[in-house]
Amino acid sequence: MLDTEARDACIPAPFGCIGVRLAGDFVARIEYLPPGSALRSPREPLAVEACRQLERYLEDPHFPFDLPIALDGTPFRRRVWDALRRIPVGVVLTYGELADRLGTVARPLGGACGSNPVPPVVPCHRVVARDGLGGFMGRTDGHPMEVKRWLLRHEGVLAP
Repeated sequence: MLDTEARDACIPAPFGCIGVRLAGDFVARIEYLPPGSALRSPREPLAVEACRQLERYLEDPHFPFDLPIALDGTPFRRRVWDALRRIPVGVVLTYGELADRLGTVARPLGGACGSNPVPPVVPCHRVVARDGLGGFMGRTDGHPMEVKRWLLRHEGVLAP
């Protein structure tokens, strides 16, 4: 987790807060943070726009993001992140299903999901285990899983 000073913004969300970090003219990181995290008003125009779009998504899960994002990662991770962006709202795939589509196996795909720097723009929460929710943000319990459940309920995948 980045320290508060490194965040260009931190806005409230139903599950806690969402932090935004910029790198030049790109959104470099979006973080789901627990309740009680320090809020920070956006000052840079791109941070203002990123927060506006995140707030719109929190209101309407069908809101289409249009942000310049920095997706620095290996070619494999970038391929997984591109595939994640093609999963529509209200649809989930298992790690195995997505791995089959990409001609790989589930474990490294899970690692790529866990290293996603810009959720929900790259909606890694839409990938679940064959027999449950799987993990989220590198965890299988606690606040990260509360966020995943909220996002999937918000998108109509899980019952309220």
